[in-house]
Amino acid sequence: MDIRCPHCGFSKDIDEQTIPADVQRVNCPSCGQSFPFSKPAAIDPPPLENAAPVRPPEEVLITCMACNLRQKVAERCRNCGLTLVAQALPDGAVVQQYAGFWLRVVASLLDSVVVFILQVVSGVVLGASGALLGGLGNGDGAMAVLIWLFTTVLGLAYYVIFTGSCGQTLGKMALRIKVIRKDGGDLGYGGAALRETIGKFVSGIILGIGYLMVAFDERKQGLHDKIAGSYVIKL
Repeated sequence: MDIRCPHCGFSKDIDEQTIPADVQRVNCPSCGQSFPFSKPAAIDPPPLENAAPVRPPEEVLITCMACNLRQKVAERCRNCGLTLVAQALPDGAVVQQYAGFWLRVVASLLDSVVVFILQVVSGVVLGASGALLGGLGNGDGAMAVLIWLFTTVLGLAYYVIFTGSCGQTLGKMALRIKVIRKDGGDLGYGGAALRETIGKFVSGIILGIGYLMVAFDERKQGLHDKIAGSYVIKL
């Protein structure tokens, strides 16, 4: 910094770092006169306009929309295991990883193949058994009805048992998606029966609109999901 004597006008450039902080007066080396002196106060740079305060990641809390647990930022909910994508927003908002429409379609196609194979095998076994026993009743009609009832119940049982026990059919296991309750828990056999029978019947009978709702719903729920109070999530 430049220091100038007010008496004789002598000036000299001195490194500010070498001037002690408690200096109040200096002597001019040219005229010998003394004059007051003080270091200029440091000026902080002005804050950036519209700059939002930055919160350390460990202070950001998020809410799991499945079980409503408030927790620190993480990839998974520590309570229900739901996959979370956290956003560092002031209100701690969080986006859930719900399974989308096409992912669920592929899982359903895989399950349809599995169920079809089971129904064909069981139908062949029942038909062969009926032939060995000489038929059922007075004709083949009764055997055909029996085979149809058995394979239909077998298909429903596949979805209810797998969904009720672990929330995943074989197709969902392959695609790593799962059916859960709104609180993040397992759907259970009662909820699975409601979802897979009445729920899917209603979704299908209205021209499949109940299934198409998955593509447009914010939380990717079909009508059968809303009836059973369930979500389908990514793992």
